[in-house]
Amino acid sequence: MTRVSTLTDVVLPLIRTRSDLHRYSAANAHGMDMHRAIDVLEAAIPTTDPGEIYSVTHKALASSLKVIARADDSSGIIGDACRRLLALHPQAAAAARAAVGKLVDWMMKFQFDGEVDYFELDPVAYAPALGEVGMASYRKRLAEVEARLGPRPAERWSSEPSHDWFILDWNAQRLAVLDHDIDAIIRTHARDRKVAAWLEDTAEAFEEIGEIDLAIDWAKQAADFDRGHQSLKAAHYWCRLLEAHRPSAEALDARLAVFRKWPSSTSAARLHKTAGKAWPGYRDEVVTTLVTSPSDAVLFALHTLKEPEFAWNLAHSLALDNGSTWAELVKAYEKVDPIATLPIHQRLVEGILVEANAKNYKLAARRLATMRKLSAGSEKSAEVDNLIAELREVHRRRPRLQQEFDRAGLP
Repeated sequence: MTRVSTLTDVVLPLIRTRSDLHRYSAANAHGMDMHRAIDVLEAAIPTTDPGEIYSVTHKALASSLKVIARADDSSGIIGDACRRLLALHPQAAAAARAAVGKLVDWMMKFQFDGEVDYFELDPVAYAPALGEVGMASYRKRLAEVEARLGPRPAERWSSEPSHDWFILDWNAQRLAVLDHDIDAIIRTHARDRKVAAWLEDTAEAFEEIGEIDLAIDWAKQAADFDRGHQSLKAAHYWCRLLEAHRPSAEALDARLAVFRKWPSSTSAARLHKTAGKAWPGYRDEVVTTLVTSPSDAVLFALHTLKEPEFAWNLAHSLALDNGSTWAELVKAYEKVDPIATLPIHQRLVEGILVEANAKNYKLAARRLATMRKLSAGSEKSAEVDNLIAELREVHRRRPRLQQEFDRAGLP
């Protein structure tokens, strides 16, 4: 058995700090320390008294919130550590049989008067720890807060206690899921049904409670809402639900419908995967559709069909003008015909050097070095060296470029 003092002494010093965390690097370094602390805490669970685990988790969570409140967490490392503790806290509370009254008090304070307002608590996760009595008390406390706020504002975000209304609405959603209340889920998640993402939220709630038919129906409603990015995201979710729970023919029809509505290399790749052996029947339609977007057509041929020669021919016939796509293509086509890629490499180098900066100089030097390697032993070798000499002359007033060329071993 691990003693609480030992676990506390190992975990909490890695969570707490007096360092200045407004510096990005310092915040990231401390965030990694926090994750190491949580690793220790999680590893101790099987051999440590649940009460000790809960005590240390509770203290670590409180300290982590103080840390993130004064940190530059642009990278999200500290925030991820906080979320790990938030996920562990209700499990630890249930295992330790934490005092229900104190737990309810803490949950209310955390949400309505906490150190920060970046995170939510999930009452579904806390239900095992609260039990029926505790959950009834928690619902009562939420109702009291709502009563104190008065009439619900027409627009939540414009009201003075907007955060309080957000917390109440979030809890209403999660409690509807906990209750498996279909009408309440629709009311709290879909709201006025004017946003595609809300319809997808409704679908996800139904999936969570095992109402798969309803989940599929609401996901399709979200996909059909409009042609925006929220509907596209919901469409892929709808397809995943069908692939997991319905006959393959339905999923394939859905993937085809999504591709036709939002043709791209991504939707094409997903259709290709779902089609399986039936893919040849869809190939012509997909390729014909994608040629209106040369980059999508090339990327699909290259990464999904695994046909670099086909991708190469498409890029030329469609007059591909996307530099990043050309860069991906030449890297693959070098294995097929290295000499043929040299003109494209040259075009990419010249494009990179339009803008003067050290990063571009380094990228150009690397690509030129690749060109020398590809052309070695061929009649094109001298042409590549002549190109490098011309670039050195044209950009003779860029000393950093000359340095990067030297570092890359260019003549």
